[in-house]
This record gives sequence, C-alpha cells and structure tokens, in this order.
Amino acid sequence: MFDSLGWAEILVLLVLALFVFGPERLPGIAAEAGKSLRKARLYVKRVTDDLQSELGPELGNVDLASLHPRTFVHKHLLSDDDDPPVAQSRPRAGAPLGVGELAPWDPDAT
Repeated sequence: MFDSLGWAEILVLLVLALFVFGPERLPGIAAEAGKSLRKARLYVKRVTDDLQSELGPELGNVDLASLHPRTFVHKHLLSDDDDPPVAQSRPRAGAPLGVGELAPWDPDAT
C-alpha cells in the first residue's frame, strides 16, 4: 500500500495530521482508521472466499490476484517474452522436395 511513499513522506503526513486534528483527537482517529481498515480487509476476504466457493472445485484454485487489472496488463502486455513463438507445423501434401528443387510458387497468390 505504501510502495510509493518513503519514510520522509509518511513523517510529513503524520506531522500534518497532528497539526490538523490536534494531539487530543489524533489517537482516536488513528484507532478508527485501523478498525475501518480491518473491516475492509475482512470484507474483501469474505468476498474472495465466497467467489472461490461459488466457482466450484474445478475453478476453486484460481489465483484471483493474477486477475487484477494491473497484474493482468503487466503480465500480458508489458512483460518481456523471451520464448520464441512456436511455429505451426502443417502436414505437407506430396513428396518432399529433392536436392536443388524449388518450392512451388503461385504468382497470383502473392
């Protein structure tokens, strides 16, 4: 959650909150924020468990984190895929080409 915030930014936010809310109200506000965050995490966990149980046994082990849009885009669009594409092999009709024999060519098809 705080990946982009450093310690200096967090310290500035705490000092700013101290000035805005005052030393008397700040502990109560922090406790209320902690309770709200705990409730939100519990709600998300319940929704995730319900979703996995409703998907059934064949889809119950789906990694829901991989379906997050940011992860999905990074995995499928932004990642470097070093594996070369697999060539589709087609069964060829006729006998193999001989040594020095040119492949058939159709000028109308190109």
